[in-house]
Amino acid sequence: MTQAVKLRTLLGDYPNTLALKRGAIGSPLVSFEFDPVKVANRAFKRVVRENAFEVAELALVTFLQAKAYGKPLVLMPAVVGAGRYQHHCLVYNAERGRLRVAELAGKRIGIRAYAQTTVTWVRGILADDYGVDLDGIQWMTFEDGHLAEFPDPPGVARAPQDKKMVDMLLAGELDAAIIGTDLPDDPRLAPVLPDPHAAAAAWGARHGMVPINHMMAIDRSLCEQRPDVVREIYRLLQESKAEARRGSASPDLTPFGVDANRRALELIVRYAYEQRLIPQCYAVDELFDDVTRVL
Repeated sequence: MTQAVKLRTLLGDYPNTLALKRGAIGSPLVSFEFDPVKVANRAFKRVVRENAFEVAELALVTFLQAKAYGKPLVLMPAVVGAGRYQHHCLVYNAERGRLRVAELAGKRIGIRAYAQTTVTWVRGILADDYGVDLDGIQWMTFEDGHLAEFPDPPGVARAPQDKKMVDMLLAGELDAAIIGTDLPDDPRLAPVLPDPHAAAAAWGARHGMVPINHMMAIDRSLCEQRPDVVREIYRLLQESKAEARRGSASPDLTPFGVDANRRALELIVRYAYEQRLIPQCYAVDELFDDVTRVL
């Protein structure tokens, strides 16, 4: 019997990954050595700086930049961690007075990192739908980007090391902030975009998609040497997702397949290019190889 290939793997705990991570499903072809990091994005630097994994969850903008800098990674069309609308993520401190979209010019906006995928989505929406001049905003970052080759652009400020974004926002040291999954449930924090959930629903209907943040990335050598293992990884992820969705009537926020994600990928590529995060506007099919493109 052929011994299973053991793969160093970075994958967060989500409803659609739990069956796989808990060992409820498995395969004689492959086994996974899951990294113990609690939050997957805290290991994204290791994915692109150290080539630490054969299989890794990765933020889309991080993958696009990794491709631009020649990292040996191939995208797999499997969304992990639910896609979500982003309109509510731009917030301000309502106790300090109303902040409208038309007033963002010259304002100080905090972001975790300049090339963060959530930030890229929000900036793209601001520019496309609300006419905001992104270069007219004072961006302030709180940490380096995942790619060592991509430092903060000129004119982007770095927050003092002892400062936290929400504290600075509440103290008036920032006018607004873009906060994703870490957005606290604080009544003082109000969305800048009016009626954000209705706006997001209209945006989703217009574009025919939900914004997605994380997909799986595969080491290129694994695709070249063991395409059968790559196909098996995808099958296991599909099976794990199916287990999570059994009996559910909720919308599918983790689409699988190139065509199912094509619109979202086209848009995030365009946003990343327009925001000068990548040097060229890649075609969606360029993000995959001959193995992962046809999964």
